[in-house]
Amino acid sequence: MAKNQEVERIAKKLDKMVHKKNTDGALDLLRELKNIKMSLETLQSTRVGMSVNAVRKQSSDEEVQTLAKALIKSWKKLLDGSSEKKKDGSPERSSSTSKDSGSSEKSSKESPTNPTLPPRVTSFPPPPVTADNVRTKCRELLVVALQTDDDHLTIGVDCEHLAAQIEEEIFQEFKVTDVKYKTRLRSRISNLKDQKNPDLRRNVLCGNISPRRIASMTAEEMASAELKQIREALTKESIREHQLSKVGGTETDMFICNKCHGKSCTYTQVQTRSADEPMTTFVLCNSCGNRWKFY
Repeated sequence: MAKNQEVERIAKKLDKMVHKKNTDGALDLLRELKNIKMSLETLQSTRVGMSVNAVRKQSSDEEVQTLAKALIKSWKKLLDGSSEKKKDGSPERSSSTSKDSGSSEKSSKESPTNPTLPPRVTSFPPPPVTADNVRTKCRELLVVALQTDDDHLTIGVDCEHLAAQIEEEIFQEFKVTDVKYKTRLRSRISNLKDQKNPDLRRNVLCGNISPRRIASMTAEEMASAELKQIREALTKESIREHQLSKVGGTETDMFICNKCHGKSCTYTQVQTRSADEPMTTFVLCNSCGNRWKFY
């Protein structure tokens, strides 16, 4: 438990560095992680791999990048080794049992038996199998999008099953692989692959956003926080310009509309920048309704 708390403490510090875009001191934290004997349980419960990978991308220090890559590589081997043990391992027989069984054990191995399926890493339920070529291709593209980064290895998610769950939810809504179905899939894929919006992909991989939820989210809901702020600012500016152009104003023939080339215009001046900057002039063409602004 103490080891888990220590790793979690380091992971939180690394996350703060990435959030502040200042990775000073990251090298010391990575060295601390290198000296900790990592277990699969600790790796999955703390999700420290995601934090280390984020620092690797954020930092320009070659030593930080090299050490982070080495840690991720060693942890990946730990995950791969655990998966192989689950697939190939079986309960060990006692020496006395193996001696007594002799040839009967060999014959049982050679005789046809029902193979034991390897345990799934993902926590998502298996989706229905499909033989539709379009649906199969869409699932493959979703897998590629989910595997855009190394986060799926750190978290330990089976991307093929997760992608199939997402595709199944979308197909159940449209029932056919028409244009609407393909458009919905295309928007999920592009947003999951977006390098500027890794939080969306990580939340889907972690299960914070369910397959049903990601299947129905709008473009605005999937957008990164930065893009949401830009859209909100542009919307506010458009509303303000529209209101300024419609309410009040002074009629003039000093401006020429670049659309209808008419001179019947109405303008309004507003101080939108600092006091030492000239006022912004908003112009409305009374003939065609075209709006523009001068600084």
